[in-house]
Amino acid sequence: MLELAILGFLYDAPLHGYELRKRITALTGHVRPVAESTLYPTIKRLEKSGLLVRATEPGAVAAPRHVLSLTAAGRSELRRLLAEPAQRDITDENRWFTVLAFLRHLDDADAQASVLRRRLAFLEEPASFFYEGDRPLRAEELEDPFRRGVLTIARATSRAELSWLRETLTSLGG
Repeated sequence: MLELAILGFLYDAPLHGYELRKRITALTGHVRPVAESTLYPTIKRLEKSGLLVRATEPGAVAAPRHVLSLTAAGRSELRRLLAEPAQRDITDENRWFTVLAFLRHLDDADAQASVLRRRLAFLEEPASFFYEGDRPLRAEELEDPFRRGVLTIARATSRAELSWLRETLTSLGG
């Protein structure tokens, strides 16, 4: 997801590493903070792969800054990652939010709709955090108020997302 976030934010505009880190942290930092020890090696790998380039600009007060920009290959790779997300990018809510944050960069409404339909299919499958044998339990079946809370909150979130997905798919013609 870090690669997707880097490519997505740089698709919007060239950024220096510090600003890129701030934006990624704002998007995903509540789940896992973005460490410099992870971000900068990933940037170097993407640069080595020809997906982004680095230019040096004079710093306003201190040392020169390195500004990162996407190459044409980087733009293509971002669109590929968005058009063909891995299954875990569809099923894991945090990874899904990263895909969703940049899905607008797919120029094709049919491709966008295809990704949304995959998420819709996943959400429509019966599921729970708690089971009795193979049967998913509903909030109303639980005596534990905390587990009932987990399911009540998850149900409300899923209903909101399902509604949004169906509305958006309709607007995309899919």
